[in-house]
Amino acid sequence: MPAPKKTVRRSLLVTSAVLSSLALAAPAAVAAPSPSGSPSASPSGSPSATPPASMSTVGGARLGQPGPQVNLASGVPVLPKDVSARSWIVADAESGDVLAAHNAHWRLAPASTLKMLFADTLLPKFPKDTKHKVAPSDLAGIGPGSSMVGIKEDETYTVRDLWLGVFLRSGNDAVRVLSAMNKGVENTVEEMNEHAEELQALDTHVVSPDGYDAEGQVSSAYDLTLIARSGLQKKDFREYASTVSTKFPGETKKGKKGKPVRKSFEIQNTNRLLAGDSDVPVYQGIAGVKNGNTTNAGATFTGVAERNGKVLLVTVMNPEKDEHNEVYKETARLFDWGFKAAGKVQPVGELVPPKGAAQASAQPGANPSGEAGGSGDGGGGTAGTGSKPVASAPAADGSSGIGTALGITGGVLVLLAGGAFLVNRRWPLPDLVRRRTRPDDEK
Repeated sequence: MPAPKKTVRRSLLVTSAVLSSLALAAPAAVAAPSPSGSPSASPSGSPSATPPASMSTVGGARLGQPGPQVNLASGVPVLPKDVSARSWIVADAESGDVLAAHNAHWRLAPASTLKMLFADTLLPKFPKDTKHKVAPSDLAGIGPGSSMVGIKEDETYTVRDLWLGVFLRSGNDAVRVLSAMNKGVENTVEEMNEHAEELQALDTHVVSPDGYDAEGQVSSAYDLTLIARSGLQKKDFREYASTVSTKFPGETKKGKKGKPVRKSFEIQNTNRLLAGDSDVPVYQGIAGVKNGNTTNAGATFTGVAERNGKVLLVTVMNPEKDEHNEVYKETARLFDWGFKAAGKVQPVGELVPPKGAAQASAQPGANPSGEAGGSGDGGGGTAGTGSKPVASAPAADGSSGIGTALGITGGVLVLLAGGAFLVNRRWPLPDLVRRRTRPDDEK
């Protein structure tokens, strides 16, 4: 039975004194990455099969303990037994309550889920209609076997094109171009690490902005969930993360009469819970966020979904089962458990707010949406078009998907030194998204 719509939500805000007292445990030992970062490669060179005995306690002491953490009681469903991930977490996106977790602070290679931090850091910097001509140097340093969207030298792309390439195809080429626009990879990595620290994502250390395997690059299920929650405050982030497919600019070629012609090609989101696959149906209420897969990290995924007024975040890292789409299957099982347990289970911890968060009322002129050059409405509608494309229906710009899946309708503004953080009481999804049922639900 789904959780009740009306539940008492604990406040996201905690005092800065409590935050500053949270101890960060020593990093877990991570195996040296293999030279390949292929998104299709199977896990190898993985970290040890056992988590460290001592981990960070950010968000609560229970989250620093190894093994499953859940408060089972009468009426609370048992955790699914067929979850093999080394680390996972189920959290309420609105209240920040962590409903259950398993090795939540185990520092592991994140793969392309790290692109959520890349997007949360850089999205506000460039208006989506900004055009950029790609120089050869922009694409330098891309690791062999990287996932690519197909960016070509000397072609011009809008910032929106590049972000769609990042979110849908996990394009390391798009990451490199945006990093070049941001004064280079080194500067981008530095800013990402600074932003992670501000978000209290203290398990995270960035070496490569695209999540490609690199020595010392780590994150955790807790941090990736925290980062996703921050990113979902941003209107553009929500649009890109929930887009199922779109048209991407191709290479300029000579037409029949010798005139230059540039056609587009379709790209589809590689998030299988959003786009579906032969053995994974579209998950009911799914609205993003980001998947990843490298040799060292194995498969990783952070997802957000809504049912009956409840919005949950689930992160799964490195399932030990070597089956096709296993990371999505395990995520779906944890979502199913979370929606049944929400409102019944006592939390084992919480997603903390950023370091500098201090409660304040929304102020005129603030832009909580995180949309570069945007209206700051923070609500629904596809960025740049004002429309709300329905899943699988083409939008005016040729894209299809959920559109802005998490339209914010309420909340208080929490001002930070470097921006705005919107703490939401409600993150409702459009009605048409709620009605997106899995095929087996329609029988």
